[in-house]
Amino acid sequence: QVQLVESGGGLVQAGGSLRLSCAASGRTFSVYRMGWFRQAPGKEREFVAAINWNGGSTYYADSVKGRFTISRDNAKNTVYLQMNSLKPEDTADYYCAVDTRGLPGRSRYQLTTYNDWGQGTQVTVSS
Repeated sequence: QVQLVESGGGLVQAGGSLRLSCAASGRTFSVYRMGWFRQAPGKEREFVAAINWNGGSTYYADSVKGRFTISRDNAKNTVYLQMNSLKPEDTADYYCAVDTRGLPGRSRYQLTTYNDWGQGTQVTVSS
């Protein structure tokens, strides 16, 4: 099992930036696919971004493409989500997740692909 702890959330004005961090421990971090998801009040949890084991491939939801950047530092067992040009609709709890199973055919965009989750960090964007 991998333990994940998110940080970096907060209150920011529209157009501002935040950088979320997700620190991992418990198993070898560097071999796993990682993802960020978010859940707004009253809505389902949705995919935001994903990154492969070495950071060579990244994937984004259309709603954040061009504004958010996912990255990882395997030496620090940490994955990041840099969020720029924030909008009020980005307000949500943000969760990082890890796929340690690597089952074939599982989509990086689906919640069920990821088996360990952090507790979340709240992001509020004011207009």
